[in-house]
Amino acid sequence: MNTAPFSQLQVFLAVARLRSFSGAARELGVSTAAVSQTVRQLEGQLRVVLLTRTTRSVSLTDAGRRLVEGAGPALGQALTALAEVSAQPGEAVGRVRLSVPRAAVPYLITPVLPTFRQRHPRVEVEVVVEERFVDIVAEGYDAGVRLSEAIERDMVQVRLTDAFRFVVVGSPEYLARHGTPQRPEDLLNHECITFRMRSTGALYAWELERGRRNWRVPVRGGVVTNDSHLTIPLVEQGMGLAYAFEPMVTEQLRTGRLQQVLEAYAPTVPGFFLYYPSRAQRSTPLRLFVEVARELAVKSL
Repeated sequence: MNTAPFSQLQVFLAVARLRSFSGAARELGVSTAAVSQTVRQLEGQLRVVLLTRTTRSVSLTDAGRRLVEGAGPALGQALTALAEVSAQPGEAVGRVRLSVPRAAVPYLITPVLPTFRQRHPRVEVEVVVEERFVDIVAEGYDAGVRLSEAIERDMVQVRLTDAFRFVVVGSPEYLARHGTPQRPEDLLNHECITFRMRSTGALYAWELERGRRNWRVPVRGGVVTNDSHLTIPLVEQGMGLAYAFEPMVTEQLRTGRLQQVLEAYAPTVPGFFLYYPSRAQRSTPLRLFVEVARELAVKSL
């Protein structure tokens, strides 16, 4: 079998990561036709179909996924090594690409990024804020941030925050009009601002616990969103109850703009973790980012 040229792999991996020929063309600074031709040439040399193309989408075949998982990290390391050749002794050069949920941004990106960029100005940091679960290897990320239960077991995990609770909150005005739920089942009779999971499209069932018993309550309401931060201003205006991670509403609870309900049923999760595949430890930019994150990420929530 012929060995795929370096440049062709780079083009294919850009298309695979962006799921778009035009997006890859913009990133690489070439025409869409040139990107399409390069991928076809690579498929011809390998004698396999790497991408399934429709008029609206691009997806990986099994062969394409295997190539991404096998060649993606190696190509990233090669590009980093080439960049480091031009670096001054002790200077880090390269890129770190992160997948981060919006709720974690104030605890990882805001406190860490300014110091990291000051210390390592030639390391580019790309932060993709998204709620969906991401295959960081297949989609070309160096690392991700998630709650520990959402991280695959073969990933290296670095704790960024302490454990915290998820709480149910409402405004004093709403609770005065509609009453205060006393049991998880009572939520079914309340107006709840619901969250649609981007990964599945399903409405999220609120998870509560007390002792060894757990509840998943299929709440409903007149407002559905896929942005957890949108719910808090709406709840403050008395539009219903919300399910939020406690640090997000600390100030509102302190000032009385919101009140917590069902406190005895609030579940605790281990916290946010930075995670990455073990083979990525050889990436100098990622290693340096992990060092700064360990130092500066907000531990106490």
